[in-house]
Order: sequence, then structure tokens, then C-alpha cells
Amino acid sequence: MAEIVKMPKMSDTMEEGVIAVWHKKVGDKVESGELMAEIETDKATMDYESFNEGTVLYLGAEEGEAVPVNGVLAIVGEEGEDYKSLLNGSESSTEEKEADVPAEKTESAPAEKIDTSNINAEIVRMPKMSDTMEEGVIAAWHKKVGDSVESGELMAEIETDKATMEYESYNDGTVLYLGAEEGNSVKVNGILAIVGEEGADYEALIKADAQGGSNDAEPEEDAPKETASSAAPAATSESGSAATTDSNVSSNGRIKASPLAKKLAEEKGINLNQVQGSGDGGRIVKRDIENFVPTQQAASAAAPEAEQSAPAIELPKVVGEESFEEMRVSQMRKTIAKRLAQSKFTAPHFYLTMEINMDKAIEARKSMNEISPVKISFNDMVIKAASVALRKHPMVNASWLEDKIRINHHVHIGVAVAVDEGLLVPVVRFADSKPLSHISAEVKELGGKAKNKKLQPEEMQGNTFTISNLGMFGIDEFTAIINPPDSCIMAVGGIKETAVVKDGQLTIGNIMKVTLSCDHRVVDGAVGSAFLQTFKSLLEDPVRILV
Repeated sequence: MAEIVKMPKMSDTMEEGVIAVWHKKVGDKVESGELMAEIETDKATMDYESFNEGTVLYLGAEEGEAVPVNGVLAIVGEEGEDYKSLLNGSESSTEEKEADVPAEKTESAPAEKIDTSNINAEIVRMPKMSDTMEEGVIAAWHKKVGDSVESGELMAEIETDKATMEYESYNDGTVLYLGAEEGNSVKVNGILAIVGEEGADYEALIKADAQGGSNDAEPEEDAPKETASSAAPAATSESGSAATTDSNVSSNGRIKASPLAKKLAEEKGINLNQVQGSGDGGRIVKRDIENFVPTQQAASAAAPEAEQSAPAIELPKVVGEESFEEMRVSQMRKTIAKRLAQSKFTAPHFYLTMEINMDKAIEARKSMNEISPVKISFNDMVIKAASVALRKHPMVNASWLEDKIRINHHVHIGVAVAVDEGLLVPVVRFADSKPLSHISAEVKELGGKAKNKKLQPEEMQGNTFTISNLGMFGIDEFTAIINPPDSCIMAVGGIKETAVVKDGQLTIGNIMKVTLSCDHRVVDGAVGSAFLQTFKSLLEDPVRILV
């Protein structure tokens, strides 16, 4: 069912938001938590993440246009759904609310108002963080009464009806008052906190708010008169600033410009009075600052200052072109992603790393290859040593089956093989009972099939333990994600010459690092460590592999 996404109140003083960038367009799918737009408020440009799931049916404004708080930002629903009745209903209800406001204010107008104009403090109100939010629960305060707070600092974590979100302060000063304790709720637009000068009379602000609002700002009725009387001399005395028009000046004399435009103008040294706004109601936006050309009079006035200052540094212009390429995700990659994500986020991984002296293994391999019908690699020796060690440590050769643990009495070693589209894991069955020459020939055959996409499904099933070797790529050590249904995977690094201490003497040794990733639901630290000790002893004295 289609739902209206309303412009949230992202700060206590926000009245409208300008769409800086849309990250979704009509027809796009959107999920809860996805970035939907970047919105310029009166204080900052903020990311808006969707709280709805479905298809974007309607966007309430184009980039650069403003949407009032609680106005229609977008409509999200099922593809092809009729949303126009929702849109018409929203407009009529808004008109009814606006028509009712004067009457309510007239009837409930307080007899006397507390003067808060001299109080150097501001009320921080509970923002409307989602279109259906009515109140927020204080999950955690990151500031307490008496603390100093700056704009952009994390002030609180607030639970809405849809998520727990961080609230960053828009005010600078001292925290004078907190509107609720942790675990308590505050209504939308209720008093979240009060920030201001230390010692300011915040209680008067609270009382004024209870009466129906403080009179911090001057009445709007008086503003046009003051603006008109004060603007006339300025217009006659500064004829060069004729670019300033009533269209980009609000009723209280403040220049209407987006926060991003103000920041760019400050960086470029541009006087906003000289810029003609092209946004809604003459609002100055980013493109106005970027396209602004100073008038001849302004340039000539600045010339004497420029002559006195140091010559400007001219940076060389760098011309580049942004580009990217998107590739369709193959079914193989989808399956790999699904299985590894499931493993990583469901199996509690922990890691054990050990160094192994490979001096004797290097000598043994030379001797073996003199008589072996096929060339034996270090990876073949790792597979054989691991399979022998698994016989002595059956819990490492086990699988987690939710309500039970399966301890495998056979040893099937999965060997990770890199292919163009991802990673395949062919299985060497009964590896503990096969000689090294047989393992070597089988691994070469399975590796070739993997790279030629000729592996059969049964050749990639039944693994009880997996080995991933990146040593041939120059990797010293790494951690691997467990390959379900195994409880462990061993990551093997390269053999590296390094300084080692042997018999109290410093000498050169060949060291290989291995890291065992373990599923803590099955394998404990002591069990995994004992397996690695056995594995280490077998490779440091390879004759034991053959026994």
C-alpha cells in the first residue's frame, strides 16, 4: 500500500528543506535504510534514509527546490499503484489545517507572555525523525547538564518507532537542561534539551514554552516596517549592490540562501548581497555562487587591495573524466556471497595464528620430487599434514547442525581455487589415507577442471575442512571466512626468509604463517590450538607425515 513520505523536521528551527540531490528516481526500488536524498536544512546538508520499502511512485520536488516540513517529499508503494488520491488527500488536509490555525491561536492566545528576548539560551526540540514518529525515547545521553556542546557533536541516541538514530547538536554552548532521563520519551517538538550560556535562566524558557511559545524573535508584523526604513539608506548609498533584490531577502531582513551556498560564498569571498538568487522565492543556491561573476565596480574596488597583497598562486588546471563500469552479478558470485555472508554473520569466528619453520619441509620436498611421479608442492604437503592432524583432533573435523554437532570420522579436504568469477572449492576425499603423490595429482586435476568450468557438483560437496592458500601470491598472512558446513578453515601464507633464534643463536630461517578460523560454537580456543601444534610438528618434521 502506498505511503506518503513527509519532509522530516531535521532541526529545531527548520521550516523547509531543499532537495540537494535525489539518490532515487520514480520507478526505482527503495528499501528501509537506503539513502534516498540529501536535504539542505537551515543549518546543514543531511542524508535522508528511507523508512519505507517499495517502489518510488512520486517525488515531491526537483533538485534545488524546497519542501516545507511535513510537506510531501515522496510517495512509496507497490509498482503501478494509484497514488493520486493520496496526493489530493494530503493537499486538502493541509489546507484544512492551515485554515484552522488562526482560529485556534485567537481563542487560546495567552493573556501575558514571558519575555525571553534577553535569555542567551535556545530550546532544542525533539525532531520528527520519521514520517510516522510521534515521540522519541532517549536511548542514551552523550551529554549531561553542565557539559559544553558544539554544533555537529553527538548529543543523544533516540529510539523512534522505526529505528534508533543518533542526534547531533545544531547549537553551541553549555547544556543547561535535559528534557527527559534515559528510557523516557519526549513528544515530537517537545523540549529535548536547552543549550546556551552558562547560568542563563532556562526555567523562564520552559515557562514561556508552556504558555504557548517564547518571544525570542520580534513579531513579524513589525519586521517589514523596520526593514523598509533601514533598507532605504542602504539602497541609495550603495548603488553598486543593485544585484540585491527583495526577492532574496526575507521579511526580517535575512538573506535567503542555502547553507551550502553560504559556505561556498564564504570560501570564495563573495558578498551575498551582490548575488541574484535563482531558487524558490529568490533563494540563493549553490549554482548561483558557482556562476557568480563580480560586477566591474566590485572588481575595481577590490583592485587596490589586490595590488597591496601578495600575488595569487595559480594552480595548474587538472582535467579529468569520471567513469565507471557496472557488471552483472553472476549466479556463482551470488551463491558465494550468500553462503559467505551467512557464515560470517551466523558463525562466531575467532582466529588462531601460528608460525611454522619450513626448513626441513623444503629439504624433504626436494628429496620427494627426485622420486615422485608428479611434482609435489608445499600446498600438497599442507593438505596431507592437515588431514593427518584432523585424525588426532576430530572436533576440528566437525560441523554445526543447530541442535547437534556432527563429528566426521572421514577427512575430506576442500581446496580453495580462484577462478575468474569467484572461488570454487573442489574436495580431496579421504585425504588422510592418500600418499602425497596421489594428493598432488588429484589437486592438479581438480584445479584444472575448476578453471575450465568442468567441475561436477559432487566434486565440490562433502568437505569437512577447508584450506585456502595465498602464499603463491606473496601474501604473508590473512584470515579466511569459514566455508559451511565446516567448523574451521585454515589460511596459509607464503614461505618467507627471516631471522630466527635457534639453539640460542640468531640465524636465517624459512617461516610460514597459518591462521585457523574457528566456529566458536563447535571449536574452543584450546582445541584449535592443539590442532595447530600437531599440524606444526608434522610440517617441521615431514617424515612423520609418511608414517
